[in-house]
This record gives sequence, C-alpha cells and structure tokens, in this order.
Amino acid sequence: MLTFSLNSGSNGNAVYVEALGVRLLFDAGISAKQATARMRLRDREIRDVDAVLVSHDHSDHVRCAGVYQRRLGLEIYMSRPTYGASSHAIGALRKVRHFNPGETLTLGRVRVHTLKTPHDAADGAVFVVEAEGKRLGILTDLGHPFRGLGELIESLDAAYLESNYEPELLDTGRYPAFLKARVRGPGGHLSNHEAAELVARHGRRLQWLAVAHLSHDNNHPELAIEAQRRAAGRHLPVHHASRYGVSDIFEVR
Repeated sequence: MLTFSLNSGSNGNAVYVEALGVRLLFDAGISAKQATARMRLRDREIRDVDAVLVSHDHSDHVRCAGVYQRRLGLEIYMSRPTYGASSHAIGALRKVRHFNPGETLTLGRVRVHTLKTPHDAADGAVFVVEAEGKRLGILTDLGHPFRGLGELIESLDAAYLESNYEPELLDTGRYPAFLKARVRGPGGHLSNHEAAELVARHGRRLQWLAVAHLSHDNNHPELAIEAQRRAAGRHLPVHHASRYGVSDIFEVR
C-alpha cells in the first residue's frame, strides 16, 4: 500500500492511497488544479482515481467535490447528511454513492472501514484502508479522544493522525474566546499532547505516523513531532502532512 498527503490543514485536505490496483482520494478540500499538479509531482494522474471519499461537510474537506466530479469525472462517496449540509456550496452532483459512518465499503480488492466521530460536523467520519492484511488510518477532525479510538489505533499499521494545536499557543494566540473553546471542546480537534498520548498508549503496531491537520496559528510541525517522540520514543518514524504541499510517498508493508 502506498500513500501521500496532497494537503492537510484548515486550508484544504486530500490524502491519496493506492493498493491492489485501486486508487483512492480521501477528501476534496483543494482545487482540481492544485490536486492535479501535486499528484503529478508523485507521478500520478488524478483522473485515474477510482473514488473520492469525503469525511464530512466542512469546506476544507468537501469544497471541491463538485468540481472533481464535473470536471474530472471522479466518483464521489459521502454520507447523506454530509451531502445535505454541503450541496449548496459544492453544487449538484450527478451521482453520489452514500455511506453511513460505521459501514465498510468494498472497492475492488480494497476495503475501507468508516467510523463516526464526535467532530462538530453534520455526520463526520474517519477512514481505515485495508488491503492484504495491512491497515492505514486517516484520522483527522476527531473532536476529542472518543471511546474506541485507542482500540482503533491499536489495529493500525500506519496512520495520519490529527495533531492540531499546542495548548499554550492556543491559549495565548489571537483566536477569539469562542473559537478557542470550539477548538479545545468535545467537537473540535486533538492537541499535540492528546495525539501523542494516544500513540504512546495504543500505537505499538505502527510502522510510521504522520502528524496531520496542524493549525497555522496554534502549532508548529516541530512541536507536534517532538510531542510524539517524547511520548512514544524515537523508534517510531514520525512524518508531517503539510498544509503547504505534497508529502513524500509512504509505504505500508
């Protein structure tokens, strides 16, 4: 299984995964032009993608889904509430394949497990891609370390994991009080400490981890990576899914 992040953050999200001849894109938060260019940097063509799976209705994950279908001809998967909450922004889609978080989707010889999250979206989900017994988690916009998340991480061979903010930077930063409360609240995002604690307690199987969905204002990649290294030790390779460009290609063996 091969994967790379095209972009990860509040300015747009998209993660590419390929396995057993199946090519998948998770989320549609960057423009078709950006996605095409970044795919080509890794010698892939976005028009070859078999399906786009959308996690939830927030614009940084869904805003270009309509363009991906209308301009690129890609098949879109999302839940009915997600489509209902975002259709005014993304426009009409000719065909949407709906799923309910908790279902397992079969795409060729690849299975994609979906799990509902408490993030403050209409119907948020995270994804686990399974192929040939290997499991990759795409885990962002989690709300809080909800029940069952640790057990899910224990089952993974690799993961993109939200590490959105450093509490001190959030506390002293420019966000208004209501937005600070939303970020750290039960429907918001995971902090560096929360993400690191999850991996330290449940990530013994992980081959690698990519910290993802970092805040521009309230975090730095060095802080998120160092939090993981302090908690989980230096043996675990920790990568960064950037908000400014495409990542390296990562392999799940």
